[in-house]
Amino acid sequence: MNGRPMPCDMAELSTLFLFEKLDREQVERLCREGRVELFEPGPVYTEGEPAASFFVLLNGTVVLSRRVGADDVEISRTSRRGVYAGAFQAYLADRARAGTYNGSMRVTEPSRFFVLPAETFAAVMRDWFPMAVHLLEGLFFGTRNTQQAINQRERLLALGSLSAGLTHELNNPAAAAVRATAALRERVAGMRHKLGAIAAGRYDPDTLPALVGIQERTAEQVAKAAPLSPLEASDREDAVGDWLDDHGIEGGWQLAPTFVQAGLDTDWLDQVAAAVDERTLEGAVRWLNYTVETELLMNEIEDSTTRVSTLVDAARQYSQLDRAPYRTADVHELLDSTLLMLSGKLGERITVVKDYDRTLPPVPAYPGELNQVWTNLVDNAVSAMNEAGGDGTLTVRTALDRDRLLVEFRDTGPGVPPEIHGRIFDPFFTTKPVGQGTGLGLDISWRIVVHKHHGSLEVHSVPGDTRFQVRLPLTAPESGVTEPDSASRPDSRIAPEAS
Repeated sequence: MNGRPMPCDMAELSTLFLFEKLDREQVERLCREGRVELFEPGPVYTEGEPAASFFVLLNGTVVLSRRVGADDVEISRTSRRGVYAGAFQAYLADRARAGTYNGSMRVTEPSRFFVLPAETFAAVMRDWFPMAVHLLEGLFFGTRNTQQAINQRERLLALGSLSAGLTHELNNPAAAAVRATAALRERVAGMRHKLGAIAAGRYDPDTLPALVGIQERTAEQVAKAAPLSPLEASDREDAVGDWLDDHGIEGGWQLAPTFVQAGLDTDWLDQVAAAVDERTLEGAVRWLNYTVETELLMNEIEDSTTRVSTLVDAARQYSQLDRAPYRTADVHELLDSTLLMLSGKLGERITVVKDYDRTLPPVPAYPGELNQVWTNLVDNAVSAMNEAGGDGTLTVRTALDRDRLLVEFRDTGPGVPPEIHGRIFDPFFTTKPVGQGTGLGLDISWRIVVHKHHGSLEVHSVPGDTRFQVRLPLTAPESGVTEPDSASRPDSRIAPEAS
């Protein structure tokens, strides 16, 4: 939008804090190569347009905003003379950084600006302040490179923590599978011994087909066994133990828990007793006990290896190594994989409640980066609850919030103090002790959600109820997604002081 041209007053320019130290020749050059324009209420420039001009407010009121999804979110509003916005980084050697306006500016009343073309602004900065330009470039690029390095360090720290947790989680089922395999070897050896006894003729050959039939039905029963409550299991063990004692089988109290765990009862034992004579009953029961133990151990091995497979699948889902970087994704799958990966950190004292709306559609996203957001927010919640004693509840909720998908992380920690509410998303700001945090977790999360996904990230907190709310658009923006290198905070802003 072009304003109405007006005369440039050198004396007026000299009263602005940006230009008050310039000599007469410099101010003359500004008036000669720049211009004064009057803008009526409305937009001055729009986010995404080429950053063609540097604006300095002479009088009026300006509002800066950023596009977040389909909304324009106000960032700053001021009437202070001399504040500036637009292409104020045009002097940078990296022109791509100042190539477009990273925000929008509008005026709410007739407002006058001193307008300097971006190329002219860059030229006068390099001509008049060459040392300052080098220092500012060094500061800008040095800060950017430092932040990138620390971002990478933050990711490596998170990866190390997750690797330790994953190793711990994998060790438990793997060790269980090893123990079950060793025990299975012993039970199979016992079955071979009993089969040898049968082959030696100690059993009536006519009973063997009946026993084999019972064995096959028993193996099927073990797979279908329903879990029992502790009281039900205890009552059934007493009944089975009494039956074994009544039939002269020694050590019945040792056999009873195995049979009950497999879902077998006295009716099953009656079938065994009917298939063999009294002399061979004990041997048959112990042979079938080996069958039951073998099936239970194979179930345990299956459960353990399934657990390992599930953890590996969760790790792959978490890292998104085999997925396209940008695609539609089910946030519930991402949340579940993150919670599983962080289960070691959550521990037993923190209760996790999942309040999911499973009817929500997939959303266009960078799944791997959203997992990083979930990780940072969960880690933040766990740290807060640990500070309060280690006990607490983490509630992860999803819901439809108008035209957006809401993901909320709620913890019962002490809350965020009101005096730091406005700073928690700032880079390098942390309340953790030295060495325990870089202050970039929430900053990275904010940039991923807001810049890369055109969503929003907010916090609402009172003691005992802190909620981090992520809102994601349900459809991809028409202009596409933001690339990683541009996922930084706005460069185009109103600054009350020279930056």
